Amino acid sequence: MAVKPNVFVTRLIPEIGLSKIKQHCDAEIWNDPLPPPHAVLRQKVASCDGLVSLLTDKIDAALLDAAPRLRVVSNYAVGFNNIDVGAATARGIAVGNTPGVLTDATADMAFCLLLSAARRVVEGHQYSLAGKWKTWEPLGHLGQDLAGRTLGIVGMGRIGYALAKRCRAGWDMSVLYHDVYRNDKAEKELGARHVDFDTLLGEADFISLHTDLNDKTRGMIGTEQFKKMKRTAVLVNSARGPLIDQKALVAALKAGTIFAAGLDVTDPEPPVQDDPLLKLSNVVIAPHIASATVGTRNAMAEICANNLIAGLTGASLPAWVNPEVESKRKKS
Repeated sequence: MAVKPNVFVTRLIPEIGLSKIKQHCDAEIWNDPLPPPHAVLRQKVASCDGLVSLLTDKIDAALLDAAPRLRVVSNYAVGFNNIDVGAATARGIAVGNTPGVLTDATADMAFCLLLSAARRVVEGHQYSLAGKWKTWEPLGHLGQDLAGRTLGIVGMGRIGYALAKRCRAGWDMSVLYHDVYRNDKAEKELGARHVDFDTLLGEADFISLHTDLNDKTRGMIGTEQFKKMKRTAVLVNSARGPLIDQKALVAALKAGTIFAAGLDVTDPEPPVQDDPLLKLSNVVIAPHIASATVGTRNAMAEICANNLIAGLTGASLPAWVNPEVESKRKKS
């Protein structure tokens, strides 16, 4: 009987993926609700052929050096900022991710945050639970209108387009977008207008972030950017927390520089309990759940398992972050 490859799975993922991993691998699964400490993770992968990781797991060069047998890192996420991809590539280790299956779920969540923040839904909910709702209030909990307003998309990729489509078709919003690349489909089908960053900040009623996190985008929304926004603006972030300078966001929300914010991601994540962001009434914070639908998480688990198994067998990964590893393997 053939010996199965050893793998470590850093968290419980949906059974549809785990069952496939268990079928093909000798898998150790971390059952704790919190991620394994880095030192523990390094110890666990020392004799592993494969690793299933999450965004919360730092996969750096030192960890890769501690795992001489490692052939593949399958990240249960679209993003892979947690992985030193260059270090993995240099060592011939394949890296996989789970793109293309969470577009609609994330766009839905972005709109949920936009609507909730604009209409002060969470604030009203807490007001009701606290027994403060005594009668209908003509001036109580006034929010922002959505119909016919202007949406600004920062990063017109799949998710940005999906949100823009919802807002254009359902609420007749005008769409502005800022991206290093033009999106012909968005321009033709949604009437989206490609503008510079400052124009978007100044004209949009709702600004939604859908860009990658890199050296250029880290902290791209800070004090100066908030000053350029409308005082009625609602900022939404379902991409990455560090895109926003969180201290500047707190100051802008406190001062009324902008109307509200809706966040599925923060920096750090989660915020510490005494973070002033958590004490504000004009922000809606979700615990990074944009992809949290049964269908989406199952699809992610299947891709993750398939990436892992492909990497262990020397096949091409279905979703390969560093496909150049394949040619490196063939040369060796």
